[in-house]
Amino acid sequence: MPGGRAETLLKRIVVRAARGYRGDPLGTIAFYGPDDQHASKLVVGISPSAEAGITQTRSFCNADNDVRSDAQLLSQVLSYLTEQRVKSLVVTDGVCGCPHEEGVDYPQGSHCQYCEYWSGRARDVPLIG
Repeated sequence: MPGGRAETLLKRIVVRAARGYRGDPLGTIAFYGPDDQHASKLVVGISPSAEAGITQTRSFCNADNDVRSDAQLLSQVLSYLTEQRVKSLVVTDGVCGCPHEEGVDYPQGSHCQYCEYWSGRARDVPLIG
């Protein structure tokens, strides 16, 4: 669970998302981890417009601690959103899947051998924003 400065920064992200659509560009934030309790990776997607879809992504990782309790990492995320001039934000309300990439970290069409927790599980989580 986040604490102190990290909790404040995470709250800023959630509040920003809760404001709803405020125009383009749109940012997305998704949390990934080995199970639904620990987020070791956060991915920010940037969409200049609905027609363009997500045109760039940037990953932020912390294998040792939950990214949601890493103040330095969350500060970098907020700075990145500002640099990209994001007006609207959507955030997953929880961990939505494995941090490993299919076709990169494990073979296409199979399940991740590192994160057995996600094998056969639905990855639907509510969205904020």
